[in-house]
Order: sequence, then C-alpha cells, then structure tokens
Amino acid sequence: MIGPSHHRVWVDDLAGLLEARITGKKVYLKNVRNFEWRKETDYTMHRESRTYDLDYLHSADLVPSPHIAHTLISFGFDNGGRIVFSLEIHRKNHDTFSTLRGFFRRFEQVLIAADERDFLSTRSNFWGEDVYLYRLRTSQANLRTLFLEYLHEVDALQHTPRVYNRVTSNCITIFFMLAQLIAPTLPLDYRLLLSGYFAEYIYDLHGLTSGYRYPELQALGYINEPALAADEKNDDFSKTIQRGVPGVFVEGTPP
Repeated sequence: MIGPSHHRVWVDDLAGLLEARITGKKVYLKNVRNFEWRKETDYTMHRESRTYDLDYLHSADLVPSPHIAHTLISFGFDNGGRIVFSLEIHRKNHDTFSTLRGFFRRFEQVLIAADERDFLSTRSNFWGEDVYLYRLRTSQANLRTLFLEYLHEVDALQHTPRVYNRVTSNCITIFFMLAQLIAPTLPLDYRLLLSGYFAEYIYDLHGLTSGYRYPELQALGYINEPALAADEKNDDFSKTIQRGVPGVFVEGTPP
C-alpha cells in the first residue's frame, strides 16, 4: 500500500496545504481558502495569508452538519475577523467519497482553514446540507487553548501526512480537548465519535448558551435560509447568519 503523501493532484478546494506560524501573540496563516463560489462547480480560486492577534480572540462557534456527521469550528475576533477550521478527507481529482472507504484508511486527511462565507455557504447553499451554528460558552483561556490546538494540528500534519479514518481522524482529539475544557470530569459518550452529534453532547455539558432547551438552540441556530439570503443580497455573511442565534450579539440587531 502506498503511504500517505501531500504530493498528489488534489481537487481545487482542498489543494494548498495550510501553514501556521506563531510569534508571541500573533498568528500567521498561509493558504487560507477564500473562494468566490457561484455554483458548486463554478468558482474563482483564491488563497490568502492572514494575521490574527490572540488577544482579540473572543468567540468560537460549533457549526455541525449532523446528517453527514461533520462539525466545523468558527473562531471570531474583536476586529470582525473570522476563521473556520475543518478536518477533511484530502480528495484527489476524480475521487468520490465512500463512507465505507473512510473506515478503512483509503484517504489522506487535510486540515483546511477558510473564510466563513466560503466554508458555510458552500455547505448550505450548494451541497444541500442542514447547517447549524451554536455559540460556545467557555472562558477566554479555553478559547485560546482550543485555537492553539488547531494550529498544533496544522503543524503536525504539515510535517507528517496522515491517512483518514472516519472514526479516529474526525478531529476527535480536538473535540475531546474541548469537552475536557468545559467539563474536566466528563463522562465518555458515543457522541465524541459521531461528530455530527457533538453539539448536543456539549449542550449536555453546559457548554452552549444557557436558558434554552437543545431543540430551541437547534431551531434558532439553523442558518440555511439566512446564508442563502446573504449570498443573494451580497450582505455581510457572518453578521447575517448570526442574527437571532442565542448568545451572539450582532451590531444593528434589535434587542
């Protein structure tokens, strides 16, 4: 069997290996994806370098697509900047994803960072996934720890290509760390392995916005309609999808 490699002909949206560098409180990311999508197969490719200041990190949102068992995390900064991380199957040109093959280590994995509009609008508007957004309820220190863990994964993966396994590779290490940050004595739960249900697990650990039942958070956090509206009107995507999401203050939104 040929070993994992970064040097193959990848599909456009998963090409360009993410690089990260930390200098003091500044984080430098290279190859952040920010495509302009018109259709699933019609897009303008663009990758960019971005700089973030850890002192301005103020929020993190869980963004699950439950039916495909996949969860993204979107980080927000005080200056309005947002960045989304996702561990993906590193598909080659003409590859098609098979859940069964995902269990048997037939794919490589790649960690992608992208603009929030790029990542979320493709899932909701083009791929037909049901996408939800939940604000994490945790401390500033925990946010930083979680963000830095993604950067450590970026560095590790850059130096050592890895194969993807649908159970063990689905960002489980980072999700387990997040659960431990929220509840250090957490009970083990099958939802740690099924990341599409991870948000409900975090809710049970009191890690999401309080004062709501989980079905209420789910209904208020459903972002497909506002995501489509933001694309059609060319509105500020992040502000549009966040309006009405519990725990999120969006400037200009009536109380």
